[in-house]
Amino acid sequence: MSDSTATRIVLAARPTGAPTPDDFRVETFQVPAPRNGQVLLRNRWLSLDPYMRGRMNAGRSYAAPVEIGEVMDGGTISEVVQSLHPAWSPGDLVLAHAGWQTHAVVDGESLRRKLDPAGLPVQTALGVHGMPGFTAYAGLHEIGKPQHGETVVVAAASGPVGATVGQIAKLHGARAVGIAGGPDKVAHVRDDLGFDVALDHRADDFAEQLAAACPDGIDVYFENVGGKVFDAVLPLLNDFARIPVCGLVAHYNDTAPPAGPDRVPQLMGAILSRHLTVRGFIQRDFIALYPEFVREMGQWLRDGRVRYREDVVEGLENAPEAFIGMLAGRNFGKLLVKLD
Repeated sequence: MSDSTATRIVLAARPTGAPTPDDFRVETFQVPAPRNGQVLLRNRWLSLDPYMRGRMNAGRSYAAPVEIGEVMDGGTISEVVQSLHPAWSPGDLVLAHAGWQTHAVVDGESLRRKLDPAGLPVQTALGVHGMPGFTAYAGLHEIGKPQHGETVVVAAASGPVGATVGQIAKLHGARAVGIAGGPDKVAHVRDDLGFDVALDHRADDFAEQLAAACPDGIDVYFENVGGKVFDAVLPLLNDFARIPVCGLVAHYNDTAPPAGPDRVPQLMGAILSRHLTVRGFIQRDFIALYPEFVREMGQWLRDGRVRYREDVVEGLENAPEAFIGMLAGRNFGKLLVKLD
C-alpha cells in the first residue's frame, strides 16, 4: 500500500444471528485531505467492543446504526498526521472515534483527549483507562453505590468492564464475586484481579455455587450478560439491591425471544416486593464524571491497585474474526487490534 492509500472495513450486510465474515468487506481508498478545522489521523490501535453488534442492526437503539457500505464504528488511538485545527499538531497521539480503518479525517473538536506516550500505555485509553473502565466506574458510582461489607456480583468478570467493576468494588470495601467462562478466566479473576470468589457460569451446578458464594444475598449486581446468569442472580437479590444494566451479550445474536415461560411477571414482582433499583445506562449518561475518572483511575493504575489484561490482535484485516470470536466469548481481556 502506498502512502496515499488506506484500508477500511465496512459493513457489507446486516447479520441474521451471529455475524459472519461475509458481513464485512475490506476496501482500499485514497487518504483524504483535511479541511479547515479538521485533522488527518493515522490509527494505531482499534478497540473491539460488544456494543458494535447492535450498531450492525437497523433497529432503533441509543445510537444510529452503521449503514451498509459505511465504515464499522469504533474507538481508536490515533496519531495526528496533518492538522488544520489549532488544538492539535502532527505527532500528537489522541483518543478518537475513527472506526475500522487505517486513516481518517475528523473534526478537531471531536477528539477526546491527548495521550502521553511517556505515561501509562496509550492503549489503556481504549480499555481500563477509557470507555470500558469509565463504564464500570460510572455505573458502579452512580447506580450500584456499593457500601462497605456489601456483596457485589459482576458477570463477564474477566472482560474490561467486569474486571474493573469488581476491583473498584473492593476499593470501596465491598465483597466482589465474579462470574466468568472457563477455568483460565475464573483463575484470572480470583488470583490476578483479587476477587473474593470467582465462578464458572458453564458449571452444571452454577446456580448452587452462586448461592453458596453469596450466603448473605446480593446487594449489587452489575449486569453485562443476561441469560442463565441473571436467572441465577434474581432469587438472591436482597431488598433494595441495585442493578446497573450495562449489556446483555448473551442475547445480542438472538433472532427470536428466549424459549421457556414468560419471566417478566416474576421479574416485575421481585422489583416491587424487594424494592429493587434496575437502571440501564450508557456511559455518556454520566460524562460529567469523566475528568474525575481519568484522574482517579490513572492513579489506581500507577499504584497497582487496579490491574488489567489485554487480548491483542495484529492487523486490521483480522478485526472481523476477532470481533466474531469476542461475541462467542473467545477473547481473554480487553480486545484490541494493533494497526501498526
